[in-house]
Amino acid sequence: MNLQDIPKLKHTQSNNFFLLCGPCAIEGEEMALRIAEKVVNITNKLEIPYIFKGSFKKANRSRVDSFTGIGDEKALKILKKVSETFDVPTVTDIHEISDAALAAQYVDVLQIPAFLVRQTDLVVAAAETGKVVNLKKGQFMSPEAMKHAVQKVKDSGNNKAWITDRGTMFGYQDMIVDFRGIPTMRQYAPTILDVTHSLQQPNQSTGVTGGRPNMIETIARAGIVNNVDGLFIETHFDPANAKSDGANMLHLDNLEKLLINLVAIRKTINAL
Repeated sequence: MNLQDIPKLKHTQSNNFFLLCGPCAIEGEEMALRIAEKVVNITNKLEIPYIFKGSFKKANRSRVDSFTGIGDEKALKILKKVSETFDVPTVTDIHEISDAALAAQYVDVLQIPAFLVRQTDLVVAAAETGKVVNLKKGQFMSPEAMKHAVQKVKDSGNNKAWITDRGTMFGYQDMIVDFRGIPTMRQYAPTILDVTHSLQQPNQSTGVTGGRPNMIETIARAGIVNNVDGLFIETHFDPANAKSDGANMLHLDNLEKLLINLVAIRKTINAL
C-alpha cells in the first residue's frame, strides 16, 4: 500500500520513515491535544509523515484495578478532535469484534494488539472496515508467522496491512528485538518498529509493567539502520504519572532531539 492512501498524512514524498506517536491511552482531551500539538510541530519541521496514536481503551491489563479508559465514545471523540484540530490521521487499537466498526468511524488506522493478532475474527473485522490494519507481532510469534496475519487481511478484501514488531519474549520479564525479523516481515507488508513497547519488562510481581526508557534511542537507531518503514513511539509530558505504560514511555521533551538524530541517520542510509 502507499502512504498516500491515508487521509491527511503529510510529507509522504520526504523519503523519511513514518511515525506513529502519542500517549499510551487517551486520559483526557487536554492531554491529548497538548501532546499532539508538540509532535505535529516537530514532525512538520522534520518532514516526517505523522499519525497520532492513542488507545481509546486498554483491555490487556495486568490487574483488574489497572486504568482501562475514560469511556469508549468519549475517547474516540477526542481522537477525532485531534485529527480535526491538527489535520493529522489517527490510530487506535481494538480488542473486540464490535470495536472495529465503532473505532473506524473515528480513526484512520486500526491496530490489532500483539496478544490478539492470532484472533482471526478480530483481524477480519478490522480488515472489513477498509481501514489500514496495523498488526502488532505477537511477543510469542516468529517474524515468518506474521505472513499469515497479513494474508487474513488480504483475504478479507483489504490490501492495507502493516506489521509492527514490539519485541519478543526473552524469559519471563524481558523483551528483545531481533533485527533479523525486519527484512523478513518487510517481504509481507510495510514494517514498523515499536520502540517503547520493545523495552517493556512485563509480568512484574507487582502487576505493573516495568521498562527501560534509557534504551529508546539505541533501539530506534538500530531500527532506522535496518530499514524499518516506520517507528512507533509512545510519549507523554509526565510519564511518571501516566495512567498506562509510564515505565517505558519517552518524555515528550526528549522527542525532538531523538527524531533529529533519527532523520540524520535515515538520510545517511538513503544515500548508501
